[in-house]
Amino acid sequence: MIVNERIVAYINSLDRGNSPICNTIEKEAIEDDVPIIRKEMGNLLKVLLGLKQPQSILEVGTAVGYSSILMSENMPEGCIIDTIENYDKRIPIARNNFKRAGKEDCIRLIEGDAMEVLKELEGPYDFIFMDAAKGQYINYLPEILRLMPKGGLLITDNILQEGELVESRYVVTRRDRTIHTRIREYVYELTHNDNLITSIVPIGDGIKWRKIIWQDIIIMAGNLNF
Repeated sequence: MIVNERIVAYINSLDRGNSPICNTIEKEAIEDDVPIIRKEMGNLLKVLLGLKQPQSILEVGTAVGYSSILMSENMPEGCIIDTIENYDKRIPIARNNFKRAGKEDCIRLIEGDAMEVLKELEGPYDFIFMDAAKGQYINYLPEILRLMPKGGLLITDNILQEGELVESRYVVTRRDRTIHTRIREYVYELTHNDNLITSIVPIGDGIKWRKIIWQDIIIMAGNLNF
């Protein structure tokens, strides 16, 4: 946890909650130790979806489908979500959850390794949410940028790794050093790419959002185009 836990608890106490199906899936995921987005991350997604009003969404990392359903309940009418998952034990659970939520028509689950699936997608996706294998973010990036139009928005979860990202690689446990190095490379690339405006937001264990700018004029507070 990057921010003060008391502050997070207070903010979450103000949360108005989600739909009954989202609340049920969230409870089930917690009971089964399935990692899903935190409440504060979910609320930020709602805000960004409201600002961006996307026509097409790509999610890398479905898990049990919680974040897909949450986004589907807060996206404009006619918007479609493509979500990628490779863990075969979670795929049927996600499909069943989409059915339970009545979202089968607007959420398409694509099975397979994200790196291979991304190469086959045509896009464009004006809203992309990545919450998958952290060490692969840097490898996904070229395909992600290919799939984003100018003005597109990319949100990446779990960037700060509970604060470990700021530590020397020699302080990090040996088994985590590769991920530590790759996430640092990913963060550096996004913050030094002239075609992107990037902001690191210390919510939970850190998210990062960035927008392709090219010819767009952008106010970072809301990532809005004029």
